[in-house]
Amino acid sequence: MFLTKKHLSRRAVLKGAGVTLALPFLDAMIPAATALAQTAAVGKLRMGFFYIPHGAIMGNTTHGPSMDRWTPSGAAADFKLSPILASLEPYKKYVTSFGNLENTAAVGPPHTLNPATWLSAVKPDGKASGASMSATLDQIVAGHIGQETTLPSLELASETTIQAAACGSSGCYYSSTLSYRNSNSPLPMEYNPRKVFIRLFGEGDNPAEREAISQQTGSILDAIRERTRALQRDLDPQDRVVLDGYLDTVREIERRLEKASGRDLSGINVPGAPIGELDSFDEQVKLLFDLIALAYQAGLTRVVSYFMVSEGTNRTYNHINVSDSFHPLSHHANDLGRLKKLVAIQTYHVERFAVFLGKIAKIREGEGTLLDNSIFLYGSNMSNSDRHNTYPLPTIVVGGGAGTLSGGRHLTLPERTPLANLHLTLLGKAGLKQDRFGDSTAVIAGL
Repeated sequence: MFLTKKHLSRRAVLKGAGVTLALPFLDAMIPAATALAQTAAVGKLRMGFFYIPHGAIMGNTTHGPSMDRWTPSGAAADFKLSPILASLEPYKKYVTSFGNLENTAAVGPPHTLNPATWLSAVKPDGKASGASMSATLDQIVAGHIGQETTLPSLELASETTIQAAACGSSGCYYSSTLSYRNSNSPLPMEYNPRKVFIRLFGEGDNPAEREAISQQTGSILDAIRERTRALQRDLDPQDRVVLDGYLDTVREIERRLEKASGRDLSGINVPGAPIGELDSFDEQVKLLFDLIALAYQAGLTRVVSYFMVSEGTNRTYNHINVSDSFHPLSHHANDLGRLKKLVAIQTYHVERFAVFLGKIAKIREGEGTLLDNSIFLYGSNMSNSDRHNTYPLPTIVVGGGAGTLSGGRHLTLPERTPLANLHLTLLGKAGLKQDRFGDSTAVIAGL
């Protein structure tokens, strides 16, 4: 496809009576006679990983399939969403649900291994003195599609992920994060919205402050760069090797700053910086989802992992009339009253995810929307929370995958299909072809 219309600057604004109004991205901003694939309008893949602890109410309680509130039914035109997933109805054509997934890497002390192994499908080395597992799916993807953005990846949580109930004897290496950069490098999940905002848009409470601070930081880095170059000329070879390691770090910082300084936010309505963690959990969840949507829209990152509530949390949900703490409630003992409350909590989180999808679906990009160009994995690494088991795992994939995904279906897989088979499949959708991931045995057909 070629575009032949006149060209309007991407940075064009409307001015009048002392007021300047930034314009959103318009088709007229695409240069004339340019192939769409060569412009900023072409869609770029985003990936997101949204984790919920304590499983979901499925057909493996003592009440059997009659109490299953997670699993959809039917396929293709007969695909029907479950009560927990009902809020995804406007986006049903993008939704694929999976039956019979299992992750044996999470088997062990309750809650301890669930978060980190969700995206690794690798059993941690329990004999190691520190963190020892493998790189997670999100970080492998970030290494492939995230290097051209300011932040290769973003790791977020709705609350602190350090929960004594989930840390266990091995510490919090595996219960407090979804993301490992490599085998020994767990990444912290940031739950303070203000810190997230600063990472995305820079220090300062408003655009003027952020611009002033950015200029000051730039001049300091320039001075450091010149001094290090001068120093390098006078060093012995051995010291030069040490300095080279330092310079590699400086270069990465400079790369990110250069990307940040080139950010075009003229079409983005950037809010004022948040004050910090919010007292209202519901507002906290919504704000972090809004920041994720902004980060995707502005091209600040293409890979996000979101720990939507902590493993072993004692969080209450008074805003949906559930005053019980989530973790104790998850030990439901097949009590119908407790099961119904857990369904309410699980439904709430999907509803917040659905609102986020609605924002993403309204953002035009290329010949479609940002949702058309996204792959979002949503689910848990636990099945029946009362048993702490890992089969079958509640799992859905949402998005168009930049043309690589076909949704609107529930795939009933062979019994005890490794979760890593889905990870291997998603890597292929992201352009990363490899033979294995974790304990995978094959890719999933039909996705």
